[in-house]
Amino acid sequence: MNRTLEGKVALVAGATRGTGRGIAVELGAAGATVYCTGRSTRQGRSEMNRPETIEETAELVTGAGGQGIAVRVDHLEPEQVRVLVERIRSEQGRLDLLVNDVWGADPITEWDVPVWTHSLDDGLRILRLAVDTHLITSHHALPLLIENPGGLVVEVTDGTLAYNLANYRLSAFYDLAKLSVNRLAFSQAHELRPHGCGAVSLTPGWLRSESMLEGFGVTEENWRDATVAQPHFVISESPAYTGRAVVALAGDDDRMRWSGQSVSSGQLARVYGFTDLDGSRPDAWRYIEEVESKGKPADATGYR
Repeated sequence: MNRTLEGKVALVAGATRGTGRGIAVELGAAGATVYCTGRSTRQGRSEMNRPETIEETAELVTGAGGQGIAVRVDHLEPEQVRVLVERIRSEQGRLDLLVNDVWGADPITEWDVPVWTHSLDDGLRILRLAVDTHLITSHHALPLLIENPGGLVVEVTDGTLAYNLANYRLSAFYDLAKLSVNRLAFSQAHELRPHGCGAVSLTPGWLRSESMLEGFGVTEENWRDATVAQPHFVISESPAYTGRAVVALAGDDDRMRWSGQSVSSGQLARVYGFTDLDGSRPDAWRYIEEVESKGKPADATGYR
């Protein structure tokens, strides 16, 4: 078992499902103590109305070899985040890694709808969920993180900076939300540099999240069956792949070389040599630009 992060303390904000859960579990497999936060618990669901809970995530972290600690937190509520960070300080005395993965706006995002038609209330809430939550969490957590040089912030988004700058992301609100998170990593890297800490923006590729698999009517074991309906799903990746990217970054003594940059799971896999669950190395964003966006037939040869 890879124990490169034993003794390290991580906060994964938005660890209930999807990328957040994948990151939390892989951090646990590397030996880290992981605070897993979100709004969905066994006592009640968030507005996402899905069955996954933070307790399940924490149990998976512990089962993988780390220490998972579930804490219900609404990251739009500054006082709840402040109390969370004070708890981490009291219980651990340090914070080595902050993963800002809060999102939760899928049910209210309208695709291919112009800004004047999209629900304004929903659009503004998308920005609150995607951007305000990250800022609130960083505001309260970074004073603890900078007490030890080498701390890292990972801002999880959808799309590399280069892709998001060059392409419309199907909704003005979604577009702004995901590009803003790219920029948040850049800004925080600048502010963290004097303290010997850094920040990166990280994007998974086409993610085989719980909801995505459910939507295609497949499981992680038979996910390739979904390529019948959507051939480009051949480039998809599991949440564990992004988790392994975070472990690679956090375990790199020279991690600050990435600070301020926008990176993808596939890009980091080429550098660090980790693989997805099936042993492949999907490079989704290169595939999207070179194959899917050019209207070529789905073929992941050379991309995974």
